[in-house]
Amino acid sequence: MSNGTILIADDDRRIVKIVSHTLEQEGYKIMAAQDGEEAVRLATTMNPDLVIMDIMMPKLDGLEASQKIKAKVDVPIIILSAKDDVVDKIVGFKMGVDDYQTKPFSPAELALRVKAVLRRSKSAPEKKNKEVLEYPHVRIEYSTRLVRIWGKEVTLTAKEFDMLWLMASHPNQIFSRLQLLEQIWESHFEGDEDTVTVHIRRLRRKIEKDAANPDLIKTVWGVGYKFEPPKE
Repeated sequence: MSNGTILIADDDRRIVKIVSHTLEQEGYKIMAAQDGEEAVRLATTMNPDLVIMDIMMPKLDGLEASQKIKAKVDVPIIILSAKDDVVDKIVGFKMGVDDYQTKPFSPAELALRVKAVLRRSKSAPEKKNKEVLEYPHVRIEYSTRLVRIWGKEVTLTAKEFDMLWLMASHPNQIFSRLQLLEQIWESHFEGDEDTVTVHIRRLRRKIEKDAANPDLIKTVWGVGYKFEPPKE
């Protein structure tokens, strides 16, 4: 019985062969793409359960391909990159990428990441049971990803929405940057906490009346952040 179908997009045939063998041993079916355009075509027509995407590819780089895929289908994506660059990670996460693996890597570690991302993706329907979070002047709908604050509809990226949903689901609970990183990105790598800071800043610009003096996403200095529901 298959555990799901994985699309591997990488122009390095050696990496495709190694990753395919590892994931097939774990019970996954494999599809492969040699360039970004083929990756977009397969991802949007063949409905894989997860995409593993290299950044440096012919015709269309991995980040552009991921953006095109995310605009059409709701599929989790793990980025592979030879670059160990925080900027690349931030750009990827902003586009809704679900995880980031730097080359060289252990195939066994990548398989664990695949399992973690798929587990999180499959648990999404459980989150939808809540469906709607509503506070004075704030309404957040999980299934439609609609966010309306002070009467205004706000458009958020996937990770911005996930972060807001998590904190708004636990009003006044303080989350450290590490906790947010682990729960939203399931990442444990030192230095990646800056990604959380960037996303909090972007989220505040979109949902706060004054991002410099936030009413909703409060900073608890030296500890982390919390969602504080507005009063009537």
